[in-house]
Amino acid sequence: MLSHGQIVRLIFGLKLRELRQERGLTPAEMARACDVSVSYLNEIEKGKKYPKADKILSLSKVLGVSYDQLTSLTLSRKLEPISELLQSDLLKEFPLEMFGLDPMRIVELIADAPAKMNAFISTLFEIGRNYEMRQEHFFLAALRSYQEMHDNYFEELEQDVRTFTVEQKLNAAAPFDTSQLERVLTEKYGYSLDRTLLGEYASLGRLRSVFQPKTRRLLLRPGLSSAQEAFVLGREVAFHYLNLRERPYVNASFPVRSFDEVLNNFKASYFAGALLMEEEALVRDLQKLFDATKWDAGQWLGLLTRYNVSPEMFMQRLTNLLPRHFGLQSLFFLRFDQTDATAPYELTKELHLSRLHNPHGNELHEHYCRRWISLRLLAELRLQAKPGAPTVAIGAQRSRYYGTDNEYICLTLARASTATEPAVSVTVGLLCDENLKRKVRFIDDPAIPLRIVNETCERCPIPDCEVRSAPPVEIERQQRQQQLAEAVAALVHGA
Repeated sequence: MLSHGQIVRLIFGLKLRELRQERGLTPAEMARACDVSVSYLNEIEKGKKYPKADKILSLSKVLGVSYDQLTSLTLSRKLEPISELLQSDLLKEFPLEMFGLDPMRIVELIADAPAKMNAFISTLFEIGRNYEMRQEHFFLAALRSYQEMHDNYFEELEQDVRTFTVEQKLNAAAPFDTSQLERVLTEKYGYSLDRTLLGEYASLGRLRSVFQPKTRRLLLRPGLSSAQEAFVLGREVAFHYLNLRERPYVNASFPVRSFDEVLNNFKASYFAGALLMEEEALVRDLQKLFDATKWDAGQWLGLLTRYNVSPEMFMQRLTNLLPRHFGLQSLFFLRFDQTDATAPYELTKELHLSRLHNPHGNELHEHYCRRWISLRLLAELRLQAKPGAPTVAIGAQRSRYYGTDNEYICLTLARASTATEPAVSVTVGLLCDENLKRKVRFIDDPAIPLRIVNETCERCPIPDCEVRSAPPVEIERQQRQQQLAEAVAALVHGA
């Protein structure tokens, strides 16, 4: 990340270059007037060097500005977007090194072409404002990019889990005995657990846990499933064992304070999932399912019971292991939420390895295609809701994008809504290619339905769709534009 000193040097250099150019001075003329070398002046303007007080005074006299004006961190109106970016928490906290970017290279790009960078940055800010993107949206998008860079598999975290298990003499056999985690938290990290207090706050119904750092007390919401509590405990262990100091203190989606917080929360969650679903054992279990020539929903649901995990935890873990151990890199992960029967479906989590598959998150409030099994299972669970009815469903579907040969087999787990939590579906989609056919034998099972799908109703030309939720207004708009363009072209060429 850029340090405060780097930011100060860059702002000073940008301001110096702008003032020099406004005065019509070449670098050589400015250097002679201030008794410095041209190379040294160039390094100052690029933010690599910061002159001493006597040189700043000399520069200010030549430029006809005060010492304080030259050294202030305020840039001209023309360069305000660059100043806003440099002094924002976004750039200060974003770990460029994690993406293989040298912070000084970013500085050089800005210094080499400030006008072009200013226009580019202004465009990004305008897009962000138009789509109501907040800093946390950028952080979450950056995290997804980081996951995709590594095919969502992190060997160092897998090894940390193995080392932790050995050090603490834990039994990792499924289902994981979570009393072991409670013992580690209380005996090793000085925690106390409270399973009643959080229940007194009805307005915090979806909040599963709160950590109070001063007293090291962990508040757990009454009524959590054993799988939900196991994940919370595993994540708490990870924050301490991995020494992740900047962290959220609740499990819900509250505004984040920094990218480090987002990244550390991901690492702790990854650790918890790897702890509860031991790598080698789950790979063996998945291999058995993939070797079967028939799709067997019962066998897949059986793994949820075997590992005692939630649908989302299980499907997230698949995205860790399928690329690494089965060579299935062309996959996506989607989570849809629906708070009640009248509420819209919301795409709340997504991950795309290798390419940006549809559907993906949009801020246009459009209606996602109901032909996706992700939404169909949610609708079926809602219709079947009655005492004693299943609360978890699983399904498989071959989904082919309308008008293309792109086809994915989608494996979906859905959970019915409760008094405190929305209905949720989680889907892993795998590209149907020769590689998948070699690795997953049930891919050609005729019991798996094939559906033509699209992204949203507003952008879908499928005629007479039986589950359309909105008219194809975007398609109609594009058709009107095409007709207008053709009419204009005819007039131009016919003149």
